[in-house]
Amino acid sequence: MAFTDSVGRSVVKFRADFAANMAFLGETVVAALGLIFRPDRFRFGDAALAFQRAAFDGLPIAVGIGFLLGVILAFQSAAALQMFGVEVYVADLLAIGLFRELGPIITAIVLAGRSGSAFAAEIGTMKVDEELDALTTMGLPPVRFLVLPRVAAAMLAMPVLTILAELAGLVGGALVLQLMRVPTVVFWNHVTDTATVFMIAFGLAKSCLFGLLVGLIGCGAGMRAPSTADGVGVAATRAVVGSLVAIAVSDGLLAVVCYVWSL
Repeated sequence: MAFTDSVGRSVVKFRADFAANMAFLGETVVAALGLIFRPDRFRFGDAALAFQRAAFDGLPIAVGIGFLLGVILAFQSAAALQMFGVEVYVADLLAIGLFRELGPIITAIVLAGRSGSAFAAEIGTMKVDEELDALTTMGLPPVRFLVLPRVAAAMLAMPVLTILAELAGLVGGALVLQLMRVPTVVFWNHVTDTATVFMIAFGLAKSCLFGLLVGLIGCGAGMRAPSTADGVGVAATRAVVGSLVAIAVSDGLLAVVCYVWSL
């Protein structure tokens, strides 16, 4: 009976969370569509501030992780390719891996841990302090007032961080190959020959999608924060966990789509 009760409660909780998420998503879509007819209602100042915090303040950690990722990938792959005397093809591997897959997903994880949790904590604090109720009472929809600027900032910050992280990763790989007596000119020639416009554009499109997911999940967790002492912490945890799961699932679906498309 205890097991049945636990399963039943989990199913009911999942149903309630799913309904709340769909309601929040629908409200956000409606508010975004409303801005098409009234763009003056969009809070550009809040969006610029959120973009600064997400992009410029998060730039050092994104670039640092991208550089270390390039160094690690170069060392690990060169150790195997060096046995065949083709360590120069590490440049091709780095270009494909960073532009198509690792650059967007690693940057998205950084954004989720840094900005997604911040969005949830900020809005969650307003929820606990009943500031969201005050906005509603004054006729200011919290979704348009708080959510849309942060979601837009996350979508715009992701491509910027992704490009810089990918370039830092390529610089790290070039330094490793230079230690292995591979000329830097040869490395960059291989990178430019391998990295196609479609590959780069696809990676940037993925980064925009990941930014959208991080922004929506982070703001949604803040809007549904419990009005308890640990409500803000619960909201931040939900934002990070939910963002990581959504990033992994969406990346897997995109990989399947690319595989089917290439057939």
